[in-house]
Amino acid sequence: MSELNNREQELVALGAAIASNCVPCIEYHIPEAGRAGLSDSQIKEAVRIAVKVRRVPARMVLQTALARIDGAETGVDEAPALGCGCEESGQRADSGCGG
Repeated sequence: MSELNNREQELVALGAAIASNCVPCIEYHIPEAGRAGLSDSQIKEAVRIAVKVRRVPARMVLQTALARIDGAETGVDEAPALGCGCEESGQRADSGCGG
C-alpha cells in the first residue's frame, strides 16, 4: 500500500517529469493530476515550483562550463544559489518548498 495518495503521487510525477524534460510524461501526468482532484491552479503552481527548482542545477552547469573556458566572461554570479530560490521571492514559507 502506498504512503502517498493519488494527488500526492501525481504532484511527485509532475515534478519528476519537469525535472527530466519528459514531454510525454508531462502530457500524461497533467490530465492525471486533474483526475486525481488537483485544480488547474494547483497543477500550475506545482509546475512553477518544479521549473524553479530545476533552474538551480541548470545554472550551476552553465557556470561550471563557462568557468572551464579560459578568460570567459560568465555574465552570471560566481557563487551558485542554494535551493530553488523560494526564499528570494518570498514564496518559501507558504509554498511548503524545502529548497
